[in-house]
Amino acid sequence: MPAVDSVLIVGAGTAGSALAILLARAGVAVDVVEIEPGPATHGSGITLQGNALRVLRDLGVWERASAAGFAFTSVGLRAPDGTLLAEPPETRTGGSDLPATLGMNRPELAAILAAAVREAGARVRYGTTVTGVAESGEAHLSDGATGRYDLIVGADGIRSAVRGMLGIDVAPEPTGMGIWRLHTRRPKEVERTDLIYGGPCFIAGYCPTGPDTMYAYLVEQARPREAVGDKCAHMRALAEGYGGVWAEIRAGITDPARINYTWFESLLVERPWNRGRVVLVGDAAHACPPTLAQGAALCLEDAAVLAELLLAADRLDQELFDAFMDRRYARVQAVVEASLQLARWQLDGVRDADVPGLMGRISAIVSEHP
Repeated sequence: MPAVDSVLIVGAGTAGSALAILLARAGVAVDVVEIEPGPATHGSGITLQGNALRVLRDLGVWERASAAGFAFTSVGLRAPDGTLLAEPPETRTGGSDLPATLGMNRPELAAILAAAVREAGARVRYGTTVTGVAESGEAHLSDGATGRYDLIVGADGIRSAVRGMLGIDVAPEPTGMGIWRLHTRRPKEVERTDLIYGGPCFIAGYCPTGPDTMYAYLVEQARPREAVGDKCAHMRALAEGYGGVWAEIRAGITDPARINYTWFESLLVERPWNRGRVVLVGDAAHACPPTLAQGAALCLEDAAVLAELLLAADRLDQELFDAFMDRRYARVQAVVEASLQLARWQLDGVRDADVPGLMGRISAIVSEHP
C-alpha cells in the first residue's frame, strides 16, 4: 500500500506532471494546480539527454516524444568559421537502447505530458495555485478552496511560491550570462547539436527539434532584460560572427516572437527539501545553467525517485524524505556545480579548462540509475 493516499502537486511543469502520472497511475488521488491557464504554449526547444528519456519511457510517453522530436547520438565541436574540430562520442546516459539525445519543441513536450496526466486520472486545475501551505499537509488555494493532503509537492519552478511559504530563503542567482534562443526552420544539414566556444559569444549552438524545426542559441554576457531592444537586430549581429550553417540561421532571424532571451540562473536548496509533509522537487529545489543540458533530466529524475519511494513505503515519515535526499542530493549537487563551473570558465576566459573531462565525469554520474 502506498505511503500516501492523497497528494497535491503545485505546478504542472516537467517534474509535477511526471510525478502526477506515476502516482495517479498507481491509484493515488492526485490533485494538480497550475497557475497558468493551460499547458505551456510558448518556448523554443529543449534538449533531453538519455537519462531524461529513460524517465519518459517509464512514464509511457517515450514513443510519443520520439515521434514529435529529433533523436541523435553525436555532438560536434566547431570553430567560429564553421570548421568541424571534433566529434566526441556522446554517452547514452539512459542506456544502450535509447538515443543519446532528443531535441523537442517545449510546447510539444508539455502537451504530451499534460495528456498523460489526464490519462492517468489526476485532477488538474489550471489558473489556480496555492496561497498557503502548512507542514501538516493543509493547503489554501487561490480559488478559495482548502484541503488536507497526505503530501504537498512544490513543483512550481525556479521562483517557487511554495519554497517561500516554507520559509526557505533561497533565491535564484544570475551567473552573468544571458542566452538568446530562436525557434526556426531546420536546415537539412542540421542533424545533431553542434557547439562553438568562442567568437563574439561564449557559446553558439543549435539543436534539431523535429523534421522541419530546430532551435539555435547564442550565449553572451548578461544584459538588463529591459534593455534588450530590437531582438532580431541584436541576435543577427551576434550571429554574424559565425560561419557554416549560421548564415542560413541568421537569414531566418526576422520574427521577434520566435526569439526568447533569458539569464542563466542557478540555485540549490540544502537538504532536506521537505518541511513536514511538504516537499520541493525540480526547479523549485535546484536549477542550473543549461551548459550541460541536464535541467529537465534532473526534474524528471526527482519525480521518478520520489514516486518510487512513496509507492514502495507503507507510511510517510522523515526517513522516507531522508532516503529521497540520499538518492538525489549528491547527484543534483554535482550537476549544478559542474554546470556553474563551465559557465565560470567561459566568463573568466580560461583556455586550458578540462571541459571534456568535466563533461565525461557528469555523464558517468547520470548514467547510473538515480
